[in-house]
This record gives sequence, structure tokens and C-alpha cells, in this order.
Amino acid sequence: MSRGLCQRVNSCGSAWILSALVFAVNVIDVDAYSCHEVRTAFQLRQVGPPQRVPETPGRDVDLMVCKHQGPSCCTRKMEESYQLAVKRETLHNIQSYSYELEHLISGHSDAFQDMFQYLLSFSQGHLSSLLEGTYSSLSRQALPYVNQLFSSLSLYIRGANVSAEASIHQFYNSLFPLVYTRLINPGLEGGMTMGREMDDCLRMIRQDVNPFGPHPGVMAEELAAALGAGRRLGLALEEGLEVMNATEHVSMSKECVKGLVKMVYCSHCRGLTLIKPCVGYCLNVMRGCLASMSELDQPWRRYTSLLEQLTHATAGHHSLELALLGVRGYVNEALLYAQLHGPLITATVDKVCGLSTGEPTNMPPTTPEVTTSTSTVTPSLPPPSSAAPSQRLPEQWLGQLAHLRREFLMYLQRYKSFFAALPEMLCEGENVVDDSTCWSGDEVVESYAGRVVGNGLHAQRQNPEVKVRSPNPTLAEVKERLELFNQETEDMFPQLGQVEAWDELASGETEEGSTTDCDDEDGCQASGDGQDQTSHTDTSSEGKSIERQPGRPHENPSEPPSVKVIGGSQSDSWARPWSLALLFAALCLQWTLN
Repeated sequence: MSRGLCQRVNSCGSAWILSALVFAVNVIDVDAYSCHEVRTAFQLRQVGPPQRVPETPGRDVDLMVCKHQGPSCCTRKMEESYQLAVKRETLHNIQSYSYELEHLISGHSDAFQDMFQYLLSFSQGHLSSLLEGTYSSLSRQALPYVNQLFSSLSLYIRGANVSAEASIHQFYNSLFPLVYTRLINPGLEGGMTMGREMDDCLRMIRQDVNPFGPHPGVMAEELAAALGAGRRLGLALEEGLEVMNATEHVSMSKECVKGLVKMVYCSHCRGLTLIKPCVGYCLNVMRGCLASMSELDQPWRRYTSLLEQLTHATAGHHSLELALLGVRGYVNEALLYAQLHGPLITATVDKVCGLSTGEPTNMPPTTPEVTTSTSTVTPSLPPPSSAAPSQRLPEQWLGQLAHLRREFLMYLQRYKSFFAALPEMLCEGENVVDDSTCWSGDEVVESYAGRVVGNGLHAQRQNPEVKVRSPNPTLAEVKERLELFNQETEDMFPQLGQVEAWDELASGETEEGSTTDCDDEDGCQASGDGQDQTSHTDTSSEGKSIERQPGRPHENPSEPPSVKVIGGSQSDSWARPWSLALLFAALCLQWTLN
């Protein structure tokens, strides 16, 4: 009986276990063919309304992109939502990588302009203090011309259609009548009718009479060169912002969108919401989609190299801050020159304008007297940069400008290959997987078997994932405009390439963290990463930040500069290179004797 009971219990237990297994299998089959996870991903990634996702997969679904044999959780409406989502996500990813570069350019553009405007304001006050303290007889009438001069220079460095040289000569044209009637011939300042006629005549003949000697011309040449580099630097930064704005909102071709949907979302149609694309597969898709953008690589490298050289030019041989500090000295020397040659100028003006002063025309020139607040002194023509200690440019501002340049150049190194490295950056991290299983666009594989193509339009002929039929017209226009800007910059500043002559000498001589005692004219600004080095070497997708040493500014801007270069010592700039050469020769001689 017990045996029968046991047999009955065993048979009942076996039946219960079999029923449970059948029920469990049915539950697993239902879960395996449910679209619940697809709907969850559809909703979390904000692709579209979750109602578009069916409860269970369907068969014989008419799909355009995610075609495959077997059941699918996708519909035609879902594919349309996937196309919109993938365009939005890709543009967002591009913008996330370009944001730092755009912020770098815009932030330093504002910082450079603020520094330029401060230097202009300081130089304006520097010159005004000279006129008020030393030439008080004409300062009140001359100050409006000073304001007009620096207003024009401010517009010029901001990129306005203003000529720096013309503004400087216009300043001296306006200054000449005041100098003639108040410094050279003080007795002529009376009489309004006669003053207007004289003013008009003196302005017209100023450049022919040349009452200020070579100083207006030298000042215009030096200041235009220094301001010109700063102006072009500002325009270059604006050009970079326009390039970034154009690339951030570029349209995508239909082939690109289909390739992106196939890579990102077609796996969802089979319920595989967690699988990631293979790295090589992702690179092919992204390089196909960004083929026209990759064409910006070479002009962008050339642009960043010019940007680097313009930054050096602003702080190097034609240092902006030192050139602006020299304005006061040039105007002072011009006024002293006019007083020293007053009789000759008076004779010439009398012949041309017919306004005789009653003084003999053959009077020898006399040494002018310049009144100061304490006494009357006989000047000995001080150098252009001489100034009262209270009027010297604070050293911390010179240091901040140098620090701004170094910081900008350091960060700029990371983005020289931005457009070539962008597809790699988009295929890094959580976006792809390089393990044993990944999505190849059609199925889950152990590794991607397709050929991985390079960057650019030409390489996409062999792209197995995205067909590139023609270049993007917007990006083609951006490329053409950038190339034109680069060429115009090189034509306007042919001396920019001269800094490369010192690259080989300067590179590798200074260890990291050491201090180099040299000026920009010695080539230290190009140490370690000249144009030739960076233009032929591809950097990694992340890049390496190489801290540049663009050289330190002149330590004491009030020291007498040479006549040729305001604020710089020619003897010092030539002494150091020759010292290096002599040292090298001495070492060679010692090695030979040993």
C-alpha cells in the first residue's frame, strides 16, 4: 500500500514538475518576444511617444533601414523617430566636443580685446599727461585730437575699416597749426579769421613742410605694425568662431542619417538595447558622416599655426604694449624737433601760405625752451620711451598679457587636429565597445570584419557603411573662406614665417620647468613646437598640452629703446644669438684640441 502510495505520489510529483516547466518555458517565451525593454529605451532616450512601440514584435514589417529576417519591435513610425533622434544626438555630441574649443576662442578673444583697450587707454593718458605738464600752452586745444586719435586706433584694432597710419598722420596734421601758432610763433594765435585761414593752410602743407621730422612716419610705421598684428589676431579669432558655428549646425545627408540609425538603433528592433557598436564600424559611419568636415583639417592646421604666430608677433619684435608706450616719446620728440627748426619752418610756411610773421627768414635755429611745472630747462632730446615713474605701465599688466599668451598657446595645441580627430572622439568611451561582442550593423559579432577607411572625401570611396556622393556645400564654403583668410594673412604679414628660423636652435635647449632668459626676438617663442613640426604630425584625439614659453616682455619699458624698434634693445637681441654661436665655437675648439 505504501508502495502504491509512493508510486501515486511520484507520478503526481512528476506531473506537477512537468507542468511547472511548461509554464516557465511559456513565460520565458513571452518575455523573450516582448518589446518592453525597447519601449523603455524609446522613452528614456526621448526618441518619441512610447505608444509607437508595439507590445510584441511583429513579422513582415515594412522597414526602410532596420531590415532583417524575423520578428521586429520596430515600425515605420519608429524609424522616422529614430532618424530625428539620431540627428539630434549626433549634433549634441559634436557640440559637446567643440564647446571647449569655441569657449577657448571666444574667451581669449574678449580677453585680448580687453587688454588691447586697456593699453590704448593707458597710452592715451600717458600722452595727455605730457601735453598738460610740458606743453600747457596747447594742451587744452590738443586733447580733443588725442581723443580722436586713440578712438580711431581703438576702432582699428577691433577690425573696423580704419587706417592706423592715416589716423596718426591726421593727428599730426591737426596738431601742426597749434604747434605753429603757440610754440613756434606764439604771437600768431590772435585773430579768428586769420587763424582759420592759417589752420587750413597748415594742415594741407604739413606733410610737405615736414615740421616734425621723421618722427610721425616712424611712429606710424611702428604703431601700425604692432597694432596690425593685434588687429589681425582679433579678426583671426572671430574667423575661428565663425568656422565653429558653421560646423556645429551642419546638415546631415540621408545616407549619413541611415547609417547612424543602423548603428545606434537597429539593434533595438531585435530587443538588443544594451549592445554597443564595434569601434571600427563606428569609425566608418562617423568618418562618412563627417567627411566634409574632415576636409577642414589642413586649412584648420594652417589657421592655428598662423594664430600662434600672430600671437607671437603681437608680443615679439613689434610688441604691442611697448609700441604704445612709445607714443608719448615720439610726440615729444616731434614737438621738440618743430621748435628746434622753428625759423626754417616759419620761412617755408611764409612762402607757401603767404602769412608773414615779420621775422627774418634767415634766422638760425635756436634751442627751444620747454616749460615745466618747476623751472625752464633746455632739453637734450630724451628717448621716446622716457616717462615719469608714475606714468609707467604697471609690471603686473605686462605679466598678465604674457600669461594670457602662454595660456592661449598651451590650450591651442590640443585643437590643431580637431577636425581630423573628431570622428575618433565620437567613437570613444561609452558610445562603442571593443570587447568580444559588439554590433556590426547587421548582427552581433566578436569583431568588426569590415575595412576601416581614413578621413576626408577621397577615402570614403571605400567606405562600406556610408556612401558619400558629394561634399557638403556649406562646409565647402567654410573651407574656401578659411583658406582665403589664411592666404590673406600670409600676404599681409610675410614676416610671420621668419620666426621659424630659430625653431631648431631654440627647441630642446630648455628643460621642463626651467627659466629661459631670452626675448621673443631670439626665437624662444617657437621653442619645441614650430610650424613645421606640428603641420606634419597628427596628434591624438585628446591631444597633449604643450606649455609654450612665448618670451617675457621687456622688463623696464621706460629704458631708452633703439631708434629702430621701440622698447627693444638691438644690441641685446643680437648679443644673445652671437653668444650662443661663440660658445658653440669654443666648445668645438676645445674638443678639437683634446
